[in-house]
Parts: sequence; C-alpha cells; structure tokens
Amino acid sequence: MTPSARIAGAIDLLAAIRSAPNRPADAVAAEFFRARRYIGATDRREISERVWFVLRAWRRLNFWLGEGASPRMLIAAAAILQGARLSAIEALFSGTAYAPPPLSPGERVLLARLEGRELEDPAMPEPVRLEIPDWLSPLLAARFGTELAAEMTAMAAAAPLDLRANLLKVSRDEARAALAREGVATEETPYSPWGLRAFGRYPVTAGEAFRTGLVEIQDEASQLVALLVDARPGMRVVDFCAGAGGKTLALAMAMHNRGQLVACDVSAPRLSAAARRLRRAGVHNATTHLLQPGDKWLKRHAESFARVLVDAPCTGTGTWRRNPDARLALRHADLAELLPKQAALLDQAARLVKPGGRLIYATCSLLLEENEGQVRAFLQRHAGFSLLPLEQAWPLPAGLPCPGPFLCLTPARHGTDGFFAAVLERRDAAPAKPERAA
Repeated sequence: MTPSARIAGAIDLLAAIRSAPNRPADAVAAEFFRARRYIGATDRREISERVWFVLRAWRRLNFWLGEGASPRMLIAAAAILQGARLSAIEALFSGTAYAPPPLSPGERVLLARLEGRELEDPAMPEPVRLEIPDWLSPLLAARFGTELAAEMTAMAAAAPLDLRANLLKVSRDEARAALAREGVATEETPYSPWGLRAFGRYPVTAGEAFRTGLVEIQDEASQLVALLVDARPGMRVVDFCAGAGGKTLALAMAMHNRGQLVACDVSAPRLSAAARRLRRAGVHNATTHLLQPGDKWLKRHAESFARVLVDAPCTGTGTWRRNPDARLALRHADLAELLPKQAALLDQAARLVKPGGRLIYATCSLLLEENEGQVRAFLQRHAGFSLLPLEQAWPLPAGLPCPGPFLCLTPARHGTDGFFAAVLERRDAAPAKPERAA
C-alpha cells in the first residue's frame, strides 16, 4: 500500500470503531482487516498504530480540534502533533487513487495552527492531559493520590505481550525456546513463575507454540490472580465468572489436571470458547456450567468447593493499556449498574465455599468502589468469612508483589494491567456448645 492508502485505511478503521461504540476496538479491527485481506501485515501494523495512537490520545486531540472532530482530522492532527509537516499531510491527502480527499481550506487552517506544537499543553485540564473521563477523575485521585499522574501515564503506554507457559505440556524454559524458534523473543515475567513477556508485535496465535497449546496469551496480573487462588491437585474448584476460560486454564495447570474444576458463566458462547481452549491446552479435569435464572446448581453444590474464584465483571479501568477505547464509552451509570451485580455475584458464590475454603474476589478495575469497598461490604454481610491477608494467602515462599492485605497491581508499579484480588476465608463450622452443668 502507498502511504496515502495507509492513511485512508486508518481513517476508515477509526470511523468503523467510532460507529460501533459498544464493541471493543480490537474486535472491530479484526473484522475490518478480515474483510480486506489484500492489506498485508506491515500495512495492517502501520494502520493499527495510527488508530491506536488516536485512541490513546483522544481527549488531548479533541482539546486541539474541538469535540466531535472527524476521523480524518484526528488522524491528520495526530501526525502533525507527532512532528509531521503540514505539507507532508497535504501530499498524503491528495485525492488520487486510494488516497483521502484533499484537505478543505478550513481543515488546512486548523492543522496549520498545530504545526510545531506538542500533543500536551499546559492549558489542558488534568483529566484531559491524563486521558480520564471527567466524572472518573476524582475516583481515580482517591485511589492513587499523588501517584495519579504516574499511573495514568503508564496506562497510556502500549502493553507488552504477556504469555503463560502451559506447564501441563512444557516447562517455561521449553515454551520460551519454542517461541524463540518462531522468532518471538521473550523474557521471564518478574512475578509470575509461569509467565513470558514479549516486547513488540508478533503473530503469536498463528505460531505452532500457541496452536498446540504450549502457551496462552495472558497478562501477568491475570496469572497472579490465578496463582493467588492456590488451587491444588485433588481440590474441587470453581471459576464462577469464567468467561472464555483464561484463568480456568491456569487453575487446571496449577491442579496438575487432578481434582474437579468447574468453569461457570452466564454466556454460552463464552463457555464454548473456553471449552475449545481447554481441549487445546490438554486439560481434562474441567467441565463447564451455564448459569441460568432458576438454576438449581448453586443449591445442589452448596458448601462443596475448597476454592471459588469470582473474577467479577467490572469497569475494566485496569485494562486501558490494551483497550484505550474502553474509557471513551465508560459512563458513571455503568459503575452504578455494576456495583450491585458484583455484590450479588459474591453472595451467590459464597454459598459454594465449604468450611475452611476460600472465596477469591478479583477485578481488573482500579476503583476503590469495586474493590476494597465490595470486600468490606461483603464481610459485613457474611460474618462467617474473614479476610486472609495477602502475605498469608500468597502460595510462593518469596516474591510477594505488593504490601498490604490485598493484591493490588498497577502498570506503573508492576508493569502489568491493573488488577485487584482479595482472599476471603470461610471459617470452619463452629464447634458444638458445651452443655451447661445442671
């Protein structure tokens, strides 16, 4: 593709993403490129990089252009604020075959004002500079205090590619060697004993190591949540909000394929995807269960599992490195709707935990309301549970990733997605009271 055609492709992809605000940008992009198989790998990468830069810099670009700027102006302004000259942009917007239409006089004037400027400006309000929705700014400030700018700067960077070696089939060293043979250079993750980190873009899913189940794509933070569950061989374990099964796979591996593992979800398509992944990974101690209204499964299995993981649906504020488009669609009403759902899921899952067992609550959120607040409220509702501090729950002899009673992971501090987890232990059945003397 010519440079002009790549610019046109970036404009079209950005327009497609903005016309589907309720769909993840990566899903829209995958569909976009499937319909245009003539676009080669190098061209796809450049088009995606332009679009994802715009998504990461959305509020700052709209500060310069005004709200409601068109995809073509966002792409053009991003290039100029990254150092391109207006004359170079005009040459790309030539209107010739496969090129975007020429700039209008008004577009040219607005872009000319941006020449020589930087993306950030001292006049920007803090939420704009940090790419935070206005309503969310005080909630994140309450979470991070003076570290807010550092955390949001780290959140604005592109995430590395984290992989988990499938120890049911290979060691981590063997998985790393298999990836190296495919040209994928990795290093060991600093906290997860299962993880490998690649920097740069690699078509991992097309490689033999992925297709044969030697590795799975999974952020290190997500791996650490699965590690914190401390699922052991022979246990009965539930992944209550399993989704497509990422943590289920890690739990099965930790259990050495021994014991009973149940992946639950309310979505049949997600569970079908999980089943396919389980087969590829060589997991045979896991089953899936579709949770439906009026389901008797919870009642039948009350107090019968040693570990119950609730990776609850949440605002996803910890995943903005990977999903910068998500913050554009997030509304305060979404948080208000999620909080009672999270509480209800905790209450339901608590019924499954046997005396002496553990309920692990996790989110990929940075917000106190979805994390510590939910844990405090749960403990007030359920006197039979108590918080097991991280230092006691951590299953490894060393390598505690953070201080405090909870697992709290962030991009700036740990180089991971933002994740939270708490371990809640159900006390053993109370001993019978001694009879009073007559």
